[in-house]
This record gives sequence, structure tokens and C-alpha cells, in this order.
Amino acid sequence: MSAKIRNVAIIAHVDHGKTTLVDGLLRQSGTFRKNEAVVERVMDNLDLERERGITILSKNTSVVHNDTLINIVDTPGHSDFGGEVERVLKMVDGVLLLVDASEGPLPGTRFVLRKALEGGLTAIVCINKIDRPDARIQEVVNEVYDLFIDLGADEKQIEFPIVYACARDGVAHRELGDDSTSLQPLFDVLVEHLPPPAGDPAAPLQFLVTNVDYDNYVGRLAIGRIFEGTLRKNDWVVRCGDNDVRQRVKITTLYRYAGLKRVETEEAAAGDILAISGIDELTIGDTVAAELDPKPLPRVKVDEPTIAMVVSVNTSPFAGRDGTYVTSRNIRDRLFRELRGNVAIRVEEMDTPDQFKVVGRGELQLAILVEMMRREGYEMSVSKPEVILHHEGGKTLEPYEILHLDFPDQFMGVVTQRLAFRRGRMAEMKPAGSGRVRVVYRLPSRGLIGFRGEYLTDTRGLGIANTLFDGWDVQAGPITYRETGSLVSDRQGSTTPYAIFHLQTRGKMFVGPGEEVYEGMVVGENARAEDMNLNITREKKLTNIRTTAADEKLLLVPPVQLTLESAIEFIRSDELVEVTPNHLRLRKRVLAANQRPLRRQDD
Repeated sequence: MSAKIRNVAIIAHVDHGKTTLVDGLLRQSGTFRKNEAVVERVMDNLDLERERGITILSKNTSVVHNDTLINIVDTPGHSDFGGEVERVLKMVDGVLLLVDASEGPLPGTRFVLRKALEGGLTAIVCINKIDRPDARIQEVVNEVYDLFIDLGADEKQIEFPIVYACARDGVAHRELGDDSTSLQPLFDVLVEHLPPPAGDPAAPLQFLVTNVDYDNYVGRLAIGRIFEGTLRKNDWVVRCGDNDVRQRVKITTLYRYAGLKRVETEEAAAGDILAISGIDELTIGDTVAAELDPKPLPRVKVDEPTIAMVVSVNTSPFAGRDGTYVTSRNIRDRLFRELRGNVAIRVEEMDTPDQFKVVGRGELQLAILVEMMRREGYEMSVSKPEVILHHEGGKTLEPYEILHLDFPDQFMGVVTQRLAFRRGRMAEMKPAGSGRVRVVYRLPSRGLIGFRGEYLTDTRGLGIANTLFDGWDVQAGPITYRETGSLVSDRQGSTTPYAIFHLQTRGKMFVGPGEEVYEGMVVGENARAEDMNLNITREKKLTNIRTTAADEKLLLVPPVQLTLESAIEFIRSDELVEVTPNHLRLRKRVLAANQRPLRRQDD
């Protein structure tokens, strides 16, 4: 059975075409009916994934080619979701590495490929988007070879086959210029070059859980791969959990993957990727083993998280207006429920019962979690992200990142100056063609907090930024995150056009006319360094003696529309983001102006 199975993960940098390629494989394998309406990027089934155009959660599917079942795992490309990549690589025997024919290998490519090579997986390279006008195919192939060598690939791994593709058009070529009009060459390469899964169907059972899901009918589902043995419906097995936990349990249902569906099956053998139900306690990293001879597999390990954020109960005067789940118990249950399916984050309870420290791999990962909670009806307040510090040998260590930038060379001066303030050191600079330049910096992770928004503004939206974790090093000096202060409302009420018109010269406004505000709410960004308390609810007095001249027309500058990420990047350590299902508000930790401590210069 295992000789007719291939298990492969599709890995790549963000936006290099993984999900689009899976679309093509599913269509050309006959997964969909001819008259079936199928959306683009069918694997990105979360609203957030479709809105942002990125894959957040890894997903399983399968196609059949010449009687061979190819199990495919679509993985995220952003390094903040590296925990998803690291655990799903445990399920496969090889990887299909997609590289953009113009951009070449980027930081995300290096991150996911390093994890694959460390696991000894077979690699197949696909140069995608060969139809781009600025494609530089041969140069990119050479860069891929350099990357493999740089990552320490062995002789077998570096002898990888290359396929050239345009995933959007559903075409792949073994040789450039051949007459292929479909993805058939890619199917053939996957079957020929990927090794069949190892494992003995007659050996004692070992099934490693690498993902979890939920079904409304059968409850909790554990997704993983059988490494040894055979698993049958209604078998009694042993759950091998963390800390040597052993529990005798019964498997009630087995599901294989057939296209986008789960199909119930009676049994599965070594090499199969499947979902099982009946064990509510199963978590990622657990092993389902034979009842008579339970032998657990090594647990899934991921790199340590580097960024922490405090999530707390919403205590603003408008608390409870929008949300369904507003208490500390609701928030705590939701955060700890996230731990069951996300090994890349940690949740720690703090001294006060209404605050929880959430630790993750990056700002984007934490912001996605908060956004998902918000859409589920939760209300909360979140703090400014802070880095995790280590103490070794009397020294304080902090995480460092490698920052890759690609932008028009006319902005070189302002970008260099911006990164100098953030303790960045240039490691490499080279022209990228078409008047663009590629620059590599090494800087502390905390230097990236709030950087992306400034970078996009400085480069007029034309800059590309990618980061890669580079380990721990001696703590750098202080970093100035923001040179501007906040405009803070000094009373509760409703904003008026008259007040906004006379205050908008002070800085950028975050609120428009007719919005409700409260004392301590941040309503704008001050052009000067200090905070300013102001009355944004002031109305025009109607008792003045009028002249013959008409009142001047109030021309209001449109307010800045903050997203959750930009709001988290903007706030200082003495501020919070109030997150509700319908609103994002910035506020001071201490609302009353006469009780607020003076802000330090380095905040």
C-alpha cells in the first residue's frame, strides 16, 4: 500500500504561488466536477486568509495520479507562522519548494527550506511565475543552488529535479520551451522522485499527531501520520501524552483525505496521513501507540517564541457594548483553547486574574490571534508587544532578526536613517535592477516593532520587507519608537466637526465627526513629542453676535483608519488598544489625566 503513496509539503516564501499551484493540481487531477463552481485559492478557507492573501493555517488535501495517492500539505510562507511549517514537515517524506522566477529565494524560502533539510527530506524545486516580464530564470536557479549549499544540503539533497511552472495558467515544464500544456510533468516528477513512505504495517502502531481540528458531528479530530503499524476503526490504543502520560482509549472513526473532503475508512497503514476521532484529550505532539507495546515518538518541537503581548479585560467606559464574551474567564478559556492547536504560542497567567501574557513568534501572529478572537465576539485590551529577554552568564540577551529590504534606490537615504535609529547594521547591499536596491540588515527584534508602517510610508508603498530570526545576542541600546506624542480626549462625549476643524492642525486625527469618545482615549497623533489633552467635543457657541458674512465652511481632513496591526505598532508602553467586534480604539492605561504618570523619553 505504501508504495502507492507519496507525502509532500509545498513550501515557499509568502506570495510565491503555493495555494494557486494546489488549485491547479486539484483541478487537473479530476477532484472537481466539470460544472462545479470553485473559488480561487480554494485551500485558503479562512476569511482572514482570503482578505490578506496569505496562508495562516496549514491544510491537507490529496490527489490521485496513475493510481498513486499524493497527500499534499499546503503550508504558510510567513516566518511568524513557522510553527505550522515545522510540525507538518513531520508528516511528509519530501517537499516541493516554490521559488518566484523574478524575486528568487527570499527569507521565507530560507526558513522553510532549512527546516526541511534538517529533517532529511527530499526536495523538488519548482521555478514558478516564469511568465513574468521580469523573470530571470537561470539566475534564480543559480541562487537556489547557492541557497542549498549555504544551508548545508548533502549530496543527495542537492541533486534536486527542477520543474518550471506558471501555476496561474496550470502549466509546468521539465525543460523550458517544451510543448507541455498542463501540470502533468509536475505530477510525474512528484511520483518519480519522492520516496514512498517507510514503515512496516505489521509493526506495533505509532501515529504522531501534528494537527487538530473539530467536527460538529464527531467532535475533536487529531490529524497526523502513521509511522509504523496499522490502525483500524474501533481499535483500543494508548495515548502517549506529555510528561509520560499514558491513557487507554478507543478510536471511533478514521478519515482519509480525498481532495478537499474527509472520507471515512475502516483501516489505514504505515505511511497514511489521516484524521482520527474519539480521543478528546489528544493534543499536538501526542503519539497514538499499540495497546500492548506503546512506544511514543519524539514530540514536535518548534523554535522558541520571541515576542510577548499582554491581553487583558476591556476596562474602558464603553466596555460590554459590542462583545458577547467580555469576562476574564471567557478570554482565558479562549486563549488556552488556542494552545491545543497552536504549538508556536504560549499563554501565561499573570499576577492579576484579568491579564494574560501571550508569547508568539512575531507581531503578525499575535495580531492574527487577536483578530480571530475579535471576530468571534470577544472584547479585550492588548498592550504594546515586547521582546523576550534571556539572561546567561551575567549578560542580558535579546532576539535578533535578519531584515531583507527591496525598494526604489531613491529612498535609500531615509530608510538607512530610519534603521540607524533602530540599532540596525547593514550586512549587504546590491542592486536589484529596474532602479531598485536590495539591502540586508541585522537588528534587534524590538527594532522591528512599528517599523513596517514607517517603512511603507517612507517608500510610498513601494518597499518590500521580510524578516528571519537570527538567534540571541547581547542587548542593544535604547530605541526610540515614536518621535510624536498622542492627542488625548479630556472628557466623554461625541466629537464635533467644529472641534476637529480647529484641532486638526495639531496632528493626524484617528476619529471623525459624530464618534463617541471618553476621557483618556487617544484620538490622534500629535505633531510634537509630548502628549496633549484636548476637548474634541467642543461645540460652536451660538450666542455670539453674527456678522453679515456667512460662516466659514469646515473642511475636515479624513481621519487615519487604523488596522489592528498598525494600532498595535503605534501605541507606547503607557497605552493600550481596545479591541471589540465593531471598534478599535486607542487609550491610555490610566484614563484620568490628573492621575497619569509622566511619560519617559524612551517609551
